[in-house]
Amino acid sequence: ILDPCNQAVIDQGLKDGIKDYIGGNCTVSLMLMGLGGLFEKGWVEWVTSMTYQAASGAGAANMRELVSQMGAIAKVPEELTNPRTSILDYDRAITSNMASADFPTACFGAPLAGSLIPWIDKAMENGQTKEEYKGMAEANKILNLKGDAAVPIDGICVRIGAMRCHSQAITIKLKAGCENISMDEIEAAISGHNEWSQVVKNTKEDTLSKLSPAVISGTLTVPVGRLRKMIMGPLYLTCFTVGDQLLWGAAEPVRRMLNIALAHVKST
Repeated sequence: ILDPCNQAVIDQGLKDGIKDYIGGNCTVSLMLMGLGGLFEKGWVEWVTSMTYQAASGAGAANMRELVSQMGAIAKVPEELTNPRTSILDYDRAITSNMASADFPTACFGAPLAGSLIPWIDKAMENGQTKEEYKGMAEANKILNLKGDAAVPIDGICVRIGAMRCHSQAITIKLKAGCENISMDEIEAAISGHNEWSQVVKNTKEDTLSKLSPAVISGTLTVPVGRLRKMIMGPLYLTCFTVGDQLLWGAAEPVRRMLNIALAHVKST
């Protein structure tokens, strides 16, 4: 369920007496909230998404472990905190802390603070992780795209040292015949799809001030920035998007679905 993107699917389910309404994968929901307008227009041939997923996506214990790792990294001899000392000595001390047997990795299995983990969830037989598999499976299920209409979606999911908010670097291949769609039309499709998707100007100033987990955490806004046609040709589009996965990626679709279901019951 993700009613800003599949209200018609939900309405049909209610008419058909379906009782189970389940929130989708967090990165999938955030991708569709940001780029739903492009899917709605039928412009998308395929998508690849490289994710930057926050510690909170793995649970509360993992969030605490990330903070513990940050604290463990910072424990260096006092003399090394002097800006006049060698940065190489400082770096060696940090690296030594991260390699220590006492470094807290019980939840993540490896250092995340000061590093990253390019693996999320279980392995699939085809080489994907389960998190990566969900990209295509759940996006097409939400949009009710089946068979030849299904949009191929794949990529690599990476855990990073953010506390909350998942980010995605996305490449989109537009369908043949979309060569002449302008960037103004693309931006209008994105920002006009729902009230939470916002196009961020492709400038350094706007990117730094509007397109990061630090800015978006705790809000329902899903900004889409770094948006441009790629040098591979007019059918290739790239962008970067961020969203609070504890909201649109988890609680908000379910909360909204409860209200939709209640309204349906009252009207029947």
